[in-house]
Amino acid sequence: MTETGRAALFFGPGKPMEITELPVPDPEPGAVVVRVTRANICGSDLHIWRGDGFLGAMARADGRIIGHEMTGIVHKLGAGVATDWAGQPLAEGDRVAYQYFAPCGRCRSCVRGMSEACNRSFKVLQGKPTVWPHFRGAYADYFYATPQMAIYKVPDAVTDTMVAGVNCALAQVVMGLERVHVGLGDRVVIQGAGGLGVYATAVARDRGAEQVIVIDGIDDRLALARAMGAHHVLDMRQLTTPDERVAAVKELTGGWGADVVCELVGHPAAIAEGLRMVGVGGRYLEIGTFYVGTSFELDPGYLVMGNIRVEAVAAYDARSLQHSLDFLERHVHDLPLDQVVVDYPLEQINEAFADQDAGRVTRASLVTT
Repeated sequence: MTETGRAALFFGPGKPMEITELPVPDPEPGAVVVRVTRANICGSDLHIWRGDGFLGAMARADGRIIGHEMTGIVHKLGAGVATDWAGQPLAEGDRVAYQYFAPCGRCRSCVRGMSEACNRSFKVLQGKPTVWPHFRGAYADYFYATPQMAIYKVPDAVTDTMVAGVNCALAQVVMGLERVHVGLGDRVVIQGAGGLGVYATAVARDRGAEQVIVIDGIDDRLALARAMGAHHVLDMRQLTTPDERVAAVKELTGGWGADVVCELVGHPAAIAEGLRMVGVGGRYLEIGTFYVGTSFELDPGYLVMGNIRVEAVAAYDARSLQHSLDFLERHVHDLPLDQVVVDYPLEQINEAFADQDAGRVTRASLVTT
């Protein structure tokens, strides 16, 4: 009898996801079949679920497995796989973290050392669930990691709860803060204290930021941001206008503004506001609004006269994933890394999405074992 596993199929915005059974594939040479143990709901998954921008077009009549922020254990190794990407021995049953996208290694971006900008990376997520290898998304019992996806063993001290967000939120902010060179003495503003924001807070502190200011409007998120190392939190319920929030940042930074501002909210209106918080010669990092079809007003003269650099990051490279695991191992005892997620069984996926969308949880995590 063919081994099967559960998968939650997405049929479109406003439609409930449904659990189905799919055959578990045998891995090709160089590939790994992972038994998923935990999969988080990322902000980008919420955008797909809502149908924001062009994302409603991702739905199909026969369903699609969405989700990407996950961890699991090795179920089967393809021929030739004996180690992870760091050279550590890899065997069935080992806990692993891995990329969910597959840089091609051959396009102009890849050969120039920017695999995070490969425009073919996400093709691996396409395809019908009824067609091999079936398991192309996180909200399922299994995931098929192709030979192009970086995969690393998880340090023993790092729990599944801690590591589930490493292959998206954490690795992406590690890549992003590296791109804008956050370092010793920097004053950093984090717009949004969801999953991306709380990780960015901790990573900015780890990189030596002198001051980290976090902006949000939900008590639990603000408290978690403080626990992750924020020096100051700005409550949007008290500072209700962009002018008030910009003024608060300027006051906290001695009238200069931030050296780095990070948009991790996912709303284009935050970008126009955040750019006003950047001091002369500063950098603006855009990660949150990843889908096309939105816009905001911008005075380009403000960028020019302020010598402001804007960077945008949509993914990450293999090194950032490895550095993220190193970060977790270093801080396993001094940061509340287990508090980032709230657990739901896979069968409650629709409730989990609704709760996160309403802000009742910072990041929902679907437990599949």
